[in-house]
Amino acid sequence: MQRDVGQALYAAQCGEEYPAVKALKGFGGRAVLEIVAPHEGDTYRAVYTVRFQDAIYVLHAFQKKSKKGIATPQRELELIRQRLAAAEQDYGERQN
Repeated sequence: MQRDVGQALYAAQCGEEYPAVKALKGFGGRAVLEIVAPHEGDTYRAVYTVRFQDAIYVLHAFQKKSKKGIATPQRELELIRQRLAAAEQDYGERQN
């Protein structure tokens, strides 16, 4: 699981996309991506953004606990939205 996440983030840093990566729905396009990493019967997810020209921000990592459906739980999406806003602010401050 750690290897999948690490390799996917390394690929993103190199401008590539790892096979276990998909766009996270609800964030418009492919600026917010999700790594899906199975491990011992469980599923883990790491969410990051490539919205910025020279930076990647990891927004959240969590275990998908629900056995019903593939949708990301609403509370996880809210946390990702908050962290994306914080990343945008941080990136903007670093550019000044």
